[in-house]
Amino acid sequence: MAYYHDSELTILFAMSTNTAGTIFQSSLDEISQELLSRGHKIVRTSSATDAKAQVFSNARIDTVLLEWEMPQSSEVLDVIRSRSARLPVLLFRDRREDTCVPVFVMEKIQEMVWSGEDSAIFIAGRIEKLASTYLGQIEPPFFRSLMTFRDVHEYSWHTPGHTGGTAFLKTASGRRFYDYFGENLLRSDLSISVDSLGSLLDHSGPIGESEKYIAAVFGADRSYSVTNGTSTSNRIVYAACVAEGDIVLCDRNAHKSIEQALTQTGANPVYLIPQRNYLGIIGPIPPDGLHHESLAARCAADARVRDGLCEQKPALATITNSTYDGICYNAAKVVELLGSTVDRIHFDEAWYGYARFNPLYMNHFAMYGSADNYPKDAPALFATQSTHKLLAAISQASYIHHRGGRNTLPHDRFNEAFMMHSSTSPLYTIIASNEIAAAMMDEAGEHLTSESIREAIEFRQNVAKYARELSVNGEGWFFSTWNPVTVKDPVTGKEYAFEDAPVNLLMKTPSCWTLHPGEEWHGYGNIEDDYAMLDPIKVSVVTPGINPDGTYQKTGIPAVLLSSYLGTKGIVNEKTNDFSVLFLFSIGITNGKWATLLSALLEFKRDYDANSPLPKVFPELCKAHPERYIDLGLRDLAGQIFSQMKKTSQVELQALAFSQLPEKVRLPRDAYRSLVHAKVEQVPLNQLSGRTLATGIVPYPPGIPLLMPGENAGSADQPFIRYLTSLQDFDSSFPGFTHDIHGVESINDIYHMWVVLE
Repeated sequence: MAYYHDSELTILFAMSTNTAGTIFQSSLDEISQELLSRGHKIVRTSSATDAKAQVFSNARIDTVLLEWEMPQSSEVLDVIRSRSARLPVLLFRDRREDTCVPVFVMEKIQEMVWSGEDSAIFIAGRIEKLASTYLGQIEPPFFRSLMTFRDVHEYSWHTPGHTGGTAFLKTASGRRFYDYFGENLLRSDLSISVDSLGSLLDHSGPIGESEKYIAAVFGADRSYSVTNGTSTSNRIVYAACVAEGDIVLCDRNAHKSIEQALTQTGANPVYLIPQRNYLGIIGPIPPDGLHHESLAARCAADARVRDGLCEQKPALATITNSTYDGICYNAAKVVELLGSTVDRIHFDEAWYGYARFNPLYMNHFAMYGSADNYPKDAPALFATQSTHKLLAAISQASYIHHRGGRNTLPHDRFNEAFMMHSSTSPLYTIIASNEIAAAMMDEAGEHLTSESIREAIEFRQNVAKYARELSVNGEGWFFSTWNPVTVKDPVTGKEYAFEDAPVNLLMKTPSCWTLHPGEEWHGYGNIEDDYAMLDPIKVSVVTPGINPDGTYQKTGIPAVLLSSYLGTKGIVNEKTNDFSVLFLFSIGITNGKWATLLSALLEFKRDYDANSPLPKVFPELCKAHPERYIDLGLRDLAGQIFSQMKKTSQVELQALAFSQLPEKVRLPRDAYRSLVHAKVEQVPLNQLSGRTLATGIVPYPPGIPLLMPGENAGSADQPFIRYLTSLQDFDSSFPGFTHDIHGVESINDIYHMWVVLE
């Protein structure tokens, strides 16, 4: 069967301009006319430069007809193969040229075509055949079956009730919905009744084949396609591995879904505390915190273990990899450290699904190495990944990858948890996008990730070069990016300023991104070498205000001002810390996008230096709060916010609050039970002292729990309440710049939270 489901193929004719009037050109014209008569599209280029540009930018190309005699034709071929190992290439040759084509070229093409030898009909047929085979190779099993089912045009007598979208055509509003989303999306919205597509719950048919394909691509023994986000994937892993009362070693830097999983399973968490640096950026859990002796002592000291209510051996360990800000663990070392303590390790890799596909990240992701070579006496591994976050998939698409080891979890037992948290009516579009994300990485993963890494590096270097130029010209400050100040080529030993280092060195050398012990830039002290690295695509732009030793500078620009300013320019960042703003360089980022960001940073500097009036800079803010802001300039406001942060010791209190653990009074499930039974009350912050939280308190930033359900808030002079007080004072002083804190409701500028009635 033909795999091109649309009638039109796109064929690139990569030719030179010096063939006009020749037999070569006549032969080419005949092939072109034959392809056009069959309904296909021809894209023509007249130089190697144009051909390379088409290959880079046009993913619809299904076959390339490449003139060998064109200057730099081998470069075009190299570009094609850097992007796709499978795209068919036919080398078009003039019989008058008798030069031998090198072996390395022959290994990269599918066929050779001599002008004037075969008929245009035959060559067009060969192009169709090669394109058909190619499309069959790049279309993974479920997506192919879904398109085949669409082409059958069966009558639907099953759910969903819109029956391929026809129900929407019966009203004006429905028609607009239909026209907006299109027929293919609606006809692909099917039900479990369609046996030919298989079942997500049974992992049968094309859906089951799709999951096997995903596992092979990501280096797992088994992979599962999840259609309602990695929050659900995390809960599935916990439901499969953890029973009520079991100890779980839990990264304190964990997503809220981990808190929910602890609540649902009734687990008994023993928290692992990550480091923090001078910018408040969350780093790794120190290796000492993962040693067996340390963990065994902490588990043995747990009150429930002492009382004989649970086993001392943990059922699961959860590590967030990478962190929100891009710190990636050497997963092989983490497995080695935790291996003597726990049989199953869960890496929450929601923001990190791409790591396997670039050698820069070698060993720094859960499914490192080969599944076949993973020791069977090592801990079993789980990785949960948000396909939609930094791969190419629809929102809520997620993976669970599993690699067997000792005490591995058989599929049948794991699937009970999977079915418990999955819908019997999944959206097939999400399943297909999960599979396509894998297919894209299978086909071009290294190329796609290398593009992102290159863009991120060039942006970082440009920021540093601008800062240097502005300083030399006497124009004062500029932003910086959080990364090494200098890097060394491990082969030559030559050291470079980061902004002057060869881009290829930074793209291909993991040691350039490793957190080496004692380096001032990262702020994690004498961290063990080769234990963690910074992901180059997660770029933190640092604003002036704080020194690497944690002391304040004379003046500062709180990052909330920069992110708010960028928002007025249509630039939305991922996260805002006190003095850093995070940007993600995903596979969708282009040079034009980051150039616009760089321009906006320069524009902010101009407005700050000029103390531009806030009604010009933040017109909506001034309309909402005229009495507070209308008479201020941008530099005035930055100074006021900076002074407030220094006065209330906000940065220092954050560091203190997150470097220690509150007293665990109840398990998260017990605290939640009190909430359900209304044995709780909402209290203002000044009455929180000594109370036990019914719901967690999670400030953003940094986005990790300050207090978990069941933990005691401590006294008013301890850092937990003091830090919350500093945030409350900030919010009341600067309306429009308030903090986002899960578990806190601000009522008349006073924080309120739910606590357990004792």
